[in-house]
Amino acid sequence: MIINRRTWSILAGIAAMLLIALIFVLPVLLNADRYRPKAISYLEEHTGKKVEIGRLAVTFFPSVTLRVDGFGIKSPPLFGPGYILQVARIDAQIDPWALLHRRMVIRSLVMDQPLINLVSDPDGPWNFENPSTKDRPTSLLIGVISRVEIKRGQVMVSNLLPSDAPGPVFFEAHEVSSELKDLNTDAIADPAATTLDGQGTLKAASLRFGSIEAKSMRSTIRLQARQVLFTDVRAETYGGHTWGELSIKLSGKNPSFKADARMKQVDVARLLNAFQNAHGKMTGTMDGELKIVGGIEHSLHPWEGLHGSGHLTVRNGRVPSLKLNENLMKLAHYNDLGPAKDDPSSFNLVSTDLELDHERISSKVIDIDGYGVDVDGSGSVGISGSDELKYQGVAEITYKQGVVTNLLARLSGATLKDGKLSFPFHIGGTIDNPVFAKGR
Repeated sequence: MIINRRTWSILAGIAAMLLIALIFVLPVLLNADRYRPKAISYLEEHTGKKVEIGRLAVTFFPSVTLRVDGFGIKSPPLFGPGYILQVARIDAQIDPWALLHRRMVIRSLVMDQPLINLVSDPDGPWNFENPSTKDRPTSLLIGVISRVEIKRGQVMVSNLLPSDAPGPVFFEAHEVSSELKDLNTDAIADPAATTLDGQGTLKAASLRFGSIEAKSMRSTIRLQARQVLFTDVRAETYGGHTWGELSIKLSGKNPSFKADARMKQVDVARLLNAFQNAHGKMTGTMDGELKIVGGIEHSLHPWEGLHGSGHLTVRNGRVPSLKLNENLMKLAHYNDLGPAKDDPSSFNLVSTDLELDHERISSKVIDIDGYGVDVDGSGSVGISGSDELKYQGVAEITYKQGVVTNLLARLSGATLKDGKLSFPFHIGGTIDNPVFAKGR
C-alpha cells in the first residue's frame, strides 16, 4: 500500500502530539513525590536515623534522573540536635534497566551545597555510623556509586566532651568541591567495614585544623577503612605555600591525626595572629618541615595529645618582646649595639629544631644570627596558655671591643676569645614578660 504525502503528514503530526503528551503526562503518571514517604521509611529503616526529604522528582532527558530537594539525615539522640548531612539538591542518575527489575542502581550522584557534620562520642562511635549493620552484614542500602560530585560543600568534624556536651570543632573545610569514583556508601555507614570506600580529587577554598588555616587547597583523597587520606596536598598558608600529606583516622575511641608537611615563605606574623596569646610576638619569613601525629582528645583542647618534630628557619624578623640584643648587651654592661642599636629586637636568621609534646615545644639546637650578636642555645616554651619560657645559651658579641669594656664584661662573667666577648645566659618568665639573667 502506498501512503501519500498527506497521510505521512497526518501520521507525523499524530506521533509528535503523542510524544509531546508523553513528555507531559509520563512525569504525572510516574509522580516520584508520591513515593517520598516510602523513600523516607526505607532510608530510616536502613540507616537507623531520622531522614528528611523536601521533594522528589524524575526527569527523563537526557537521562533518567531522580532529583531530591531538601535532603537531610539527623544525628542520633546521643549526639544532640543537629544533622549529619544536609543537601540543598541531589541529582541521581539511575540505570533504567535495573529499575525495570525493581533494583535501584545509581550511576552517578551530584550533591549541591552539602553540609556534612561529623561528631565522635567519647566511647568511640560516630554519628554517621549504623550499629545495626553488625547484625545485618548483607543489608544493602545503595551500594557502590561509580561517580559522585560535590559542589560548594562544607565539612565540620568535632568531638563530644566526656560529659556528652559538644566539644570544639577541630577540622573544617569550606567551599569544597570533589569528584569521587566508586564510592561505597554502605561501607561508610558500616562500623565494621574495611574496604576502600572511594577515591578522587578534592579542592577547598579554606581549611582549618584547630587554629591553623590554609586556603586554596587541592589534593587527592582516599576514603579507606575508617580513615581519610589526603595525598599530594598543596595549599596557600599565611602568604606562603605548604605541601605534603595528611590523614585523619576515625576508628577507636579517639580520632587520630597524622601530617607530614613542608612550608616555604610563610609570614610568621600572620601565622601567629591565629593564636590568642601569640599576636605580635614575632615577624619574619619562615621555611621548614614538620611531622605531627597523635590522638585528637575529647576535651576543650583536642590537639593537646599531639606530638611531632621538625626544623624551622626564620629570616629577617623581629621579636619585640625579647629585644634580644638590648637585653644581652645590658647583661654584658655594653651599650654600643652596632647595626642593631636602632632596633634591638631584630635578627637576620633563626634556625632551630623542634619537638612538640603535650603542648610544649622544645629545641635542642637554636642558632640565632642577630645584628651584632650570635646566639647558640636550647630550651622550651609552653603553648597551653602559660607561655612559660625555659631557655639557656651562650651569646657572642661579634664586634671587637676596647680594653675597658672587655675588662668590665669579663668581671661580669663574660669570656674573651679573639677579641670578642661571649657569656652564658638564661631566659625565664613568659613570652609577654621574658626575664634575662646571666649564667646558666
